[in-house]
Amino acid sequence: MRLNGEISSGEEPEEEEEEEKSQAETTSFSGQKVVVGYALTAKKKKSFLQPNFIALARNKGIYFVAIDLNQPLAEQGPFDIVLHKLPGEEWREIIEDYRQKHPDVFVLDPPDAIQHLHNRQSMLQDVVDLNLSDYHGKVGVPRQLVIPKEKDPSTIPYEVAKAGMKLPLVAKPLVVDGSAKSHELFLAYDEFSLSEVEPPLVLQEFVNHGGLLFKIYIVGEAIKVVRRFSLPNISKRELSKVAGLFRFPRVSCAAASADDADLDPSIAEHPPRPLLEKLARELRHRLGLRLFNIDMIREYGTRDVFYVIDINYFPGYGKMPEYEHVFTDFLLSLMQSKCKKKLTA
Repeated sequence: MRLNGEISSGEEPEEEEEEEKSQAETTSFSGQKVVVGYALTAKKKKSFLQPNFIALARNKGIYFVAIDLNQPLAEQGPFDIVLHKLPGEEWREIIEDYRQKHPDVFVLDPPDAIQHLHNRQSMLQDVVDLNLSDYHGKVGVPRQLVIPKEKDPSTIPYEVAKAGMKLPLVAKPLVVDGSAKSHELFLAYDEFSLSEVEPPLVLQEFVNHGGLLFKIYIVGEAIKVVRRFSLPNISKRELSKVAGLFRFPRVSCAAASADDADLDPSIAEHPPRPLLEKLARELRHRLGLRLFNIDMIREYGTRDVFYVIDINYFPGYGKMPEYEHVFTDFLLSLMQSKCKKKLTA
């Protein structure tokens, strides 16, 4: 199952992993033991499988076992749950084949559903189709324009003018493939500077939001909201004086946390809980995913007008408060639901 060099799989297994594997292989799920196979990039493994999380999970009968990318997946395990986040079409085919042949294993999440979030145009379409007006707020997406790969960058200003887009504009790569480049975001104060950005990309109208972004983490039915600092408001006066293309800072950085900051309550107030619950429920159903997060902003000067600007699969849960408890409870709930189905079958 070697993935043609797409993921480094020649690392020597850590002693702790070997110990976990040997313990896991001697047990089977009987209401107390859960074996979770994982296939993650080195970066994701480090941020997600933190020692405190592994220890808590083990105390609750959950054992994490590294999937060997050099061996056929079907010959490994048996697993109760498979967690995965690896790039590449080859892995996608492998995990989909495994999922089809092992319907009793929870694969988090289906590869085709994950693929839906790899395109910034398609990822937000499910939000556009929602009607949440009866849930204490309104949720939409910023007005956007897709610039295809074959488009000559020099024609982008003309396309923007033809579409009637309002400046400033946020330029985002169309494809989200986990690479650093796919997270390179730019703010264009004038439409002509957009000719410096390489298609394919998505242009979104910038919405003033008080310099604050809400990262809404979804783990099954659990919802956690974390505030992050974002770009400050841009006035018409500033817009008339400034030109050029500016690179976004990475708001996902842990240092950008705004949860402990002294903020204006009108900006810092969390989105209404009923709204979040409805949004999460609808997106879980429409996307077919259990593990994702939503980047949301509140339009400045309003209390109940929100915009979803990004959706990410299997985000950095290590930055989510109490993620260890939330995630272990989620994994156990999957197995409990499986037991209930067997009892009622």
